[in-house]
Amino acid sequence: MLDAGYYARLGLGSVFEKVMNGERLSIEDGRKLFACEDINALGALAHHARTCMHGDSAYYVLNRHVNYTNVCVNACLFCAYQKEQDEQEGAFRLSIDDIVAKLDPQDGLPYDEVHIVGGCHPKLPLSFFEEAISRIKETYPGIVVKAFTAVEIAHFAELENCTTQEVLERLKAAGLEAMPGGGAEIFAPEVREKICPRKATGEEWLNVAREAHKLGITSNCTMLFGHLESIDDRLDHLDKLRRLQDETNGFSCFIPLPFLTENSMLELPEERKGKHTGLDKLRTIAVSRLMLDNIPHIKAYWVMLGVKLAQAALHYGADDLDGTIVEEKIGHDAGAQSDQAMTIPQLEEMISRSGFNPVRRNSFFKPVTDKQEA
Repeated sequence: MLDAGYYARLGLGSVFEKVMNGERLSIEDGRKLFACEDINALGALAHHARTCMHGDSAYYVLNRHVNYTNVCVNACLFCAYQKEQDEQEGAFRLSIDDIVAKLDPQDGLPYDEVHIVGGCHPKLPLSFFEEAISRIKETYPGIVVKAFTAVEIAHFAELENCTTQEVLERLKAAGLEAMPGGGAEIFAPEVREKICPRKATGEEWLNVAREAHKLGITSNCTMLFGHLESIDDRLDHLDKLRRLQDETNGFSCFIPLPFLTENSMLELPEERKGKHTGLDKLRTIAVSRLMLDNIPHIKAYWVMLGVKLAQAALHYGADDLDGTIVEEKIGHDAGAQSDQAMTIPQLEEMISRSGFNPVRRNSFFKPVTDKQEA
């Protein structure tokens, strides 16, 4: 498949040479990759880049997602999770005891990571989250707390009338070690104005990530795609992420998040609807691997992709599947049809049957060796 002549006939000769030589691709190279009609040729190129970085390893983590509230001030048009206020039917808000109780080990095997995100609640003070993190670390000292998107950090700062830097410093002192990558959506201002006008801007998101990285808090990064954005918007988004990574080296993983249309109020063009969009998901994952030469890991988030497409994505540039999850609300409220949870044996079988070597990792992609059944 990796035949230079064939890629030249596809109009990807120079792109092929750059990938083989480990050189950075340009925005124009990215346009050519998105335009490539041979999805397998694109996948082979991304798989080569992935294999050069990770061999046949595919990663997963023993983790637990905790969504602490669905009450949110942002009212993003694409969101099926948000409620306006506590009194609204279906609204919920967890107490600190509720959050800690959710981390009770499954089958006696403690989680390696807790992933905490929620809506931007208008009344929950920063002290609530400081206490929650402290309680988690006291109760489960071995667990890594990965919590709060850059959007949540900006919201906390607004509520507290302080800077995002101060919020991050306080949360780090409480025990925050890493951050998820949500809330980035798409950085293009004109699209963001249509889909999430109340949310922190793309530049604000990038600045919070920059501040976190400089404090030693690693983070993931994301891109929501398949809605109103253009291919150039996607490439601009990827380029902004890799430019920040050049500066801070703080992103550990990139997660391309496909927009789920089932329960959204956002009206999409017809070409963005239907089962055919699976190819666009694989194409976007592959291009992401090729463009993001300085972000080590690409996640095939099985919750949003589904198990079968996530397995295929391991051959299109992805090297990580996330983890056991246990309970996920945001994607499922949006229409995700995947299970709520997976066990270690299920994840390892999923990886092995895809032709890869399963590697259980921690939040920082270091292998975890004390494997037990879960």
